Amino acid sequence: MSYTNPRSPINQYAQVNAKSGVESASPHRLIQLLFDGALEKIAKAKGCMLRGEIACKGEQISKAISIVQGLQSSLDFEVGGELAKNLDDLYEHMQGQLLAANVNNESEKLDEVSDLLATIKNGWDGISDQPDAGQNAPKQNQDEQHGDEGANKPSFDESA
Repeated sequence: MSYTNPRSPINQYAQVNAKSGVESASPHRLIQLLFDGALEKIAKAKGCMLRGEIACKGEQISKAISIVQGLQSSLDFEVGGELAKNLDDLYEHMQGQLLAANVNNESEKLDEVSDLLATIKNGWDGISDQPDAGQNAPKQNQDEQHGDEGANKPSFDESA
């Protein structure tokens, strides 16, 4: 069993690099980072599950649920209308599946949520980050429409 020192220079550099990337990211990019983070946590949880590492599995699934909650809380129902409502329902479903995967040790549920997130992420990645190019694209949150990059930035724990 190997131990990684969280205080090692490489880990400290990675944390600073990740933090500065989040701080300078556009709202569009922040949503991409949330998708990436959720997919990463689910993949790690599946690995922990397959190795029988229960504590690790629970920690990674908990982080994935938190990220999905962040995605869900960034929805703007006024701008997004029915699409935002459908995404809200889907994010709620994902959280339930992640919880069930954790409790029942079901990797299939992790795969399902991972597939759903990847599909939504692919659609989100297809939306331009340019203010004028994405005028008719559905918005994940109101701040993007107004270009207010400082308000209501979604956050996530990138420490794992």
